[in-house]
Amino acid sequence: MNFKSSILLSGVISCLLMACAEKSTKQATQEAHSMDNKVQTTYKVNYPSTKKGSVVDSYFGQQVADPYRWLEDDRSTETGDWVKSQNKVTFDYLANIPYREAIQKRLTTLWDYEKVGAPFTEGNYQYFYKNDGLQNQYVVYRQKEGGEAEVFLDPNTFSEDATTSLAQLSFSKDGSIAAYSISEGGSDWRKIIIIDAETKEVIEEPLIDVKFSGISWFGNQGFYYSSYDKPEGSELSAKTDQHKLYYHKLGTSQKSDEVIFGATAEEKRRYVGGNVTEDDHYLIISGSVSTSGNDLYIKDLTKPNSPLVTILDHTNSDTYVIENEGSKLFLVTNLNADNKKIVTVDASKPSEDNWVDFIAETDNVLSASTGGGYFFTEYMVDAISKVYQYDYQGKQVREIILPGVGSSSALSGKKEDSLLYYSFTNYKTPQTIYSFDVNQGKTSVYKKSGAQFNGDDYESKQVFYPSKDGTKVPMIITYKKGTKLNGKNPTILYGYGGFNVSLTPSFSITKAVWLEQGGVYAVANLRGGGEYGKTWHDAGTKLQKQNVFDDFIAAAEYLIDKNYTSSDYLAINGGSNGGLLVGAVMLQRPDLMQVAIPAVGVLDMLRYHTFTSGAGWAYDYGTSEQNKEMFDYLKGYSPVHNVKAGVKYPATLITTGDHDDRVVPAHSFKFAAQLQAKQAGDAPTLIRIETNAGHGAGTPASKTIEQYADIYGFILFNMGFEQLPN
Repeated sequence: MNFKSSILLSGVISCLLMACAEKSTKQATQEAHSMDNKVQTTYKVNYPSTKKGSVVDSYFGQQVADPYRWLEDDRSTETGDWVKSQNKVTFDYLANIPYREAIQKRLTTLWDYEKVGAPFTEGNYQYFYKNDGLQNQYVVYRQKEGGEAEVFLDPNTFSEDATTSLAQLSFSKDGSIAAYSISEGGSDWRKIIIIDAETKEVIEEPLIDVKFSGISWFGNQGFYYSSYDKPEGSELSAKTDQHKLYYHKLGTSQKSDEVIFGATAEEKRRYVGGNVTEDDHYLIISGSVSTSGNDLYIKDLTKPNSPLVTILDHTNSDTYVIENEGSKLFLVTNLNADNKKIVTVDASKPSEDNWVDFIAETDNVLSASTGGGYFFTEYMVDAISKVYQYDYQGKQVREIILPGVGSSSALSGKKEDSLLYYSFTNYKTPQTIYSFDVNQGKTSVYKKSGAQFNGDDYESKQVFYPSKDGTKVPMIITYKKGTKLNGKNPTILYGYGGFNVSLTPSFSITKAVWLEQGGVYAVANLRGGGEYGKTWHDAGTKLQKQNVFDDFIAAAEYLIDKNYTSSDYLAINGGSNGGLLVGAVMLQRPDLMQVAIPAVGVLDMLRYHTFTSGAGWAYDYGTSEQNKEMFDYLKGYSPVHNVKAGVKYPATLITTGDHDDRVVPAHSFKFAAQLQAKQAGDAPTLIRIETNAGHGAGTPASKTIEQYADIYGFILFNMGFEQLPN
């Protein structure tokens, strides 16, 4: 789930009980099957028993039992014991997969190549991120023109197990001071460390308890950042409800940092961000009560004690200031423009009735950026990138011809930059970085990917299929050339469908290894996402959330109808809001797939808003306390509340992290307990709980490799493959 540059979804570890920490044994019986190298494999899993409590909640006069409420207590010994016992069962099971190590070895081999990011200039140095191959975290290097590169920051040294990651790096205006934030164990709570950029020495005490924050410098004297008051109870699961914008002046204590916005009840917002314009003229403040929609304010930093001036006094749109030229502001907005447009207004009278169109709305969704004295507009055309360059008069300079059909990263930089950089990728093309001369319009390869993967051996095609109500939904299907459409291909169908998030084509080593094994990888662009603007997003929210599930079900039916795969060879996968998608669909249509992989999912729809920043997701979901209609609707699809006894559910591997403080692990714990108690078939229901891990960002490469070896092994094993397909 996204909120501007911050990803939103709460995370915490919940309490678990392990009533009986029996060492689970797997008695395997394998029955030969006549289909190629496919066998019918059944394992009887002895799950740890999970006690049931007597908690009952009342919603609009209806009693709802919550027998596993105790699993929400992430600080209890019972929860810790339950986690250990579940992991014991899961990893014992995974150890029996004969080709698990082979998958891990292939992932490791293919992962092992040098990866270099685009350079950026700060002060007297050019900086860039680089990974030698198998380093757990990327290293920040720097060099002067004509000089040798040196290590500036090495996050691999931040902790012994590499679970402390670099979250953000920001430099003062002259590049002499750097502030960077770190995440420990995958948590969204951050520390900000301030160093002398030349000597790399820490110059003051770190700022602590920072969350969902940028670091925006005002000159060289200080920066703006955002956070919540530390909640009572567990910092990983307790509700955080009032975000505040602070200003930190260098050389002063964090305790004396001034609250700029969010100090009063009138300013209460769940998410607040502050950004200083490149010329240090204005501070722009955005406030949101949900993950969609924001109000907007501006403060003139050239005038002492200047007031906050309102640009937008409501949250009916997503609007932000992208640039200014003196007092002329340029804003990107979807107010009365579902696909977004750019408008201008003078800072002295910035209200919406004074806005003038600068780059008008089109039929395709706009993403905008600036750099080198130009605007760049990227449009999603059926989830595929098209990029154009504009001058400051709104005149189109040129289309930037991309190297193929796929996704481009934003062209962005400082006004004085003459060279900008962007990357291009798709599902079968490893990311290549290009330089772009803003004045000549010349594109050159800056850094070609070193991945040992030949995309020419694979095909990636876009199809459009009808959903239940006739809506046409796009899907991109990728597979090895020459694949026979005989219904026997192991297939992963991936989806998200929420929070205005767009799934655009991108390459990854994990996908490449799946494709190498003869797997089909399909990504559906479901309603609830942002691929077709605000209308598409809204069509998958609140009382229309079932549209998202119907779109995903229709995608699976299309893959089966066209013989890419069959129910025996289909796995569904999604994370976060996509974990909810997988949980809901596997319960509604357990006959449709062989395997389900819900990752870090939002699975208790009656209580999601009571954890961390979860209340901010109400734009997409609504809440169980809102009204009876919304309660009934949520209860009707909430995965935790819709597992039925006597049903044969697909083989399920639930994944979560014990430090996930966006989507708290209690969601996954409760869902696993319900499935284990009620599963009627022989298919396993397992939960894999990563320790010292959060919602995903900053996960060490070694842990990612291990996780995907387990996921792919679990999928293929439960499709009956005795050995790897290829």
